[in-house]
Amino acid sequence: MEGRSMPFPDFDLTGKVALVTGAGRGIGYHIALALARYGADLVVSSRTPSELEKVGKEIQEIGRRVLIRQADVRSLSDTRSLVQGAVETFRHIDILVNNAGINIPQWAEEVTEQAWDSIMDINLKGLFFVAQAVGKVMISQKSGKIINVSSQAGSVGLLRRAAYCASKGAVNQLTRVLAIEWARYNINVNAIAPTFVETPLTRPMLQDKDFHQYVMRNISLGRVGKPEDIVGAVIYLASRASDLVTGHVLLIDGGWTAH
Repeated sequence: MEGRSMPFPDFDLTGKVALVTGAGRGIGYHIALALARYGADLVVSSRTPSELEKVGKEIQEIGRRVLIRQADVRSLSDTRSLVQGAVETFRHIDILVNNAGINIPQWAEEVTEQAWDSIMDINLKGLFFVAQAVGKVMISQKSGKIINVSSQAGSVGLLRRAAYCASKGAVNQLTRVLAIEWARYNINVNAIAPTFVETPLTRPMLQDKDFHQYVMRNISLGRVGKPEDIVGAVIYLASRASDLVTGHVLLIDGGWTAH
């Protein structure tokens, strides 16, 4: 006697609209393309419009619709305009990938007020107010997936990253709070936490021999990440397959935090 067939969730995002901040390069660029390949239409934003032209063209070549918007997440007016434009164009926002972020490596005794404020304004304040603006849309929809891009630095201490670690630790806690508050609206809020990934932001750091050795000593799998190592987690958290997952920080760290 054959058992009843069990419906398995898939990763198809057809009909969904995803907003990705910091989408012009690095991890954000690859996340945007991956979401498009799985069927989503895209709203891509960055402080630098020229960086968005390439990703916008590639999204269109995949066959998806795309809205390109310049926005600085440090500006609440930019954030509101970005979200308003997305809703006016697509009528809904189903997925938010809060990816915009910076790092300014400094020894703790050398951290400047300007560096601290820049990191916090983008990595934490900007991330929160983008989530808030999109969250209001998702609350009205009674559905949505928010994926904050955190870091292993939110779970372990890293040399010369006092401000960065503080910002990402706060992102992890913020993710949990939003998950609890917005669960009643059927909104899932999670974070991904990569290790060092080779991007334009990290490449100069990884070219330093001593720093590279420090990183290699701590990644059990023996290599730094690539952007393509990150996108699978985003697709999972954006899809129906993760409908019972919220308030979680998914480490993608090659074993760093297992030590």
